[in-house]
Amino acid sequence: MRITRVLSGALPALGLTVGLTLGPAVAPAAAGSSPSASPSGDASAPTEAGTSFRTATEIDQGQKATASGSAGDYLYWSFPADSGQRPTVKATVKLPKSHTGQTWQVDVYDGLRRRQACQYGAQTRTAAAGAASVELTCVLRTVRAWSEPWANDPLPGTYYVRLTALGLTAADLGLPIGAELRVESKDIGGSAAVDGSLARPLVPGIAVQKAGQDDSDAKDDSSGPAVLSSIEPDDGWSSGWWSDRWVWTAIGAVLAALAGIGGYTLTRGSGRPRHVPPSA
Repeated sequence: MRITRVLSGALPALGLTVGLTLGPAVAPAAAGSSPSASPSGDASAPTEAGTSFRTATEIDQGQKATASGSAGDYLYWSFPADSGQRPTVKATVKLPKSHTGQTWQVDVYDGLRRRQACQYGAQTRTAAAGAASVELTCVLRTVRAWSEPWANDPLPGTYYVRLTALGLTAADLGLPIGAELRVESKDIGGSAAVDGSLARPLVPGIAVQKAGQDDSDAKDDSSGPAVLSSIEPDDGWSSGWWSDRWVWTAIGAVLAALAGIGGYTLTRGSGRPRHVPPSA
């Protein structure tokens, strides 16, 4: 009976604590779980692709980019990815009516131009002769807020997508093709959280040098760096200490406190003196 009274009095407090703790955390998580999608017919959607890392076309997550090119070209796009996200890159290549078998591949690089392995997905596919299109998918590993310098983990910053054909025959080289690219992310949450964060996201930049300024004066230039990639997540770069892991830590602490109260109640006894029989 005593245990029942203790738990009945503690459970409302537990519910209030969990509600106050989860309340502010669940709403941002739910809001951040879906990417900011742009309508497929948005006039601002990119209609061309770059030909190198430096000229990569910037796109937002959830936005469909299109481009026209020739078989044998390298097509480049860039997008931002923040900590806790697991980006998925989907590319569709529209092929001409007449062609031989073609093998297409999509590669993803981070802000340091390190090639990132696809966790799963069809990164390379061969289109049969006469096929109208070929679809490619690359699901990256979850972006970490911090990593060891020697590791090749995905980190917050700019990511580059390169789409190209492999081993083209002379007959297919230069044939017109069309490409569609879309990047979406799944918010993994506290299960991928780490202790630590980068000082700044991996966004490439170069030093500004004014006209008529020599290299020695450029070192003292206070105009700051010119960022090669200006795109960033809608809510800005987070890479902070907060994650929903703290919510479950708080819930565990509350449950541990209740377990301690219940254990103390069971072991402390009734508090009344035992009946001592009268001596003979």
